[in-house]
Amino acid sequence: MAAAAAPNEALLRRILRDCRTIAVVGLSADWNRPSYFAASYLQGKGYRIVPVNPKAEAILGERCYPRLEDIPFAVDMVDVFRKPADLLPIAHSAVAIGARCLWQKLGVMNMEADAIARAAGLESVMDRCVKIEHARLFGGLHWAGVNTGVISAQRRTA
Repeated sequence: MAAAAAPNEALLRRILRDCRTIAVVGLSADWNRPSYFAASYLQGKGYRIVPVNPKAEAILGERCYPRLEDIPFAVDMVDVFRKPADLLPIAHSAVAIGARCLWQKLGVMNMEADAIARAAGLESVMDRCVKIEHARLFGGLHWAGVNTGVISAQRRTA
């Protein structure tokens, strides 16, 4: 399988600027899990986080929904913290609920899910961390640290 082209910075900026309601599929209630850390960060930046986890009642102070189809309001982005084998039905659900973007976490690339999303007109991002990309593009460097490239002592070359 050929690797998908990496999204350009302009596309990532637009997605992160415009997609303000994010359903996080597989969001863990454990504070030390990557899904919790990323969702907590985004919530702190003003995004509405919608946990999708059938085993929890609430996470980050937000009601959990067992499935994407159970969310009673519009969702802009579906951010998936699941293994690649779980992505196909999630991609179909993202299309069914009218999401605008399917985002697969760092380390996950399901090309079939990507194709389903794109064929339905959704933006699709694979193998990227939404928290890292937000920090890199919008200057979220802090104690947990990511070299964003936004703050630098070096001058940019033209």
